[in-house]
Amino acid sequence: MLQQIPFLKHLDKGNFFLIAGPCAVESEEITSQIAETLATITDQLQIPFIFKASYRKANRSRLDSFTGIGDENAFAVLEKLRNNYQLPITTDIHLPDEAATVAQFADVLQIPAFLCRQTDLLVAAAQTGKTVNIKKGQFLSPQAMQFAIDKVRQSGNPHVMVTERGTTFGYTDLVVDFRSIPIMQAFEVPVVLDCTHSLQQPNQSAGVTGGLPHLINTIARAGIAAGVNGIFIETHPQPEKAKSDGANMLPLHQIEKLLTQLVQIKRVIA
Repeated sequence: MLQQIPFLKHLDKGNFFLIAGPCAVESEEITSQIAETLATITDQLQIPFIFKASYRKANRSRLDSFTGIGDENAFAVLEKLRNNYQLPITTDIHLPDEAATVAQFADVLQIPAFLCRQTDLLVAAAQTGKTVNIKKGQFLSPQAMQFAIDKVRQSGNPHVMVTERGTTFGYTDLVVDFRSIPIMQAFEVPVVLDCTHSLQQPNQSAGVTGGLPHLINTIARAGIAAGVNGIFIETHPQPEKAKSDGANMLPLHQIEKLLTQLVQIKRVIA
């Protein structure tokens, strides 16, 4: 299925691919450190890699939450990383008029889960010709994602993938239904498992999302065993100091061990 993703098909060695990086661009220094570390590890393990960082966080619980360092500053950081490390880049878009601007430096336009039904946003992303990654809404069945996929394809863009990121369970928890992976793969798209956001604990009384990062390894290993095409992980050198979503990030120093385990599992089931 990687044949549908133009910049990944030549990297396909029968392995899963990885989308990873910090939740948001906090500074050039931290973002570069994460990109360089991940690029080195994935090159050694022969894992096709897409670097992810949000240039702006539009969906926050509180008005005083960190939203970014400024769009133009974040664009410059991401474009520099793309050029320096020769990495494909993905970042979120939130409004239709952002698509063309972000497409100038990003290889994948990510549609946030809460916006996955927004027709104008999907069409605008599709019309850039870039790969579109649609995150499945926490409120949707995997079967319902066919219609989001169709919006992109019917707009003339065959380069689309979808991400499973958990399903709302009560008010403050999410669960991963691993049946979603083969169900959405039946739509002939690569399916990614978001191992960090699916462990969020939203709607906490303090207005800051919680998480269960100690279960990231469990979710990731189960996803590879279930046959997922890609893995999504947010990571940071010091998650406790991250300005966004630190409660469900994997510490950067732990990611090499996890990816090595995932490669081993992939080899067994291949």
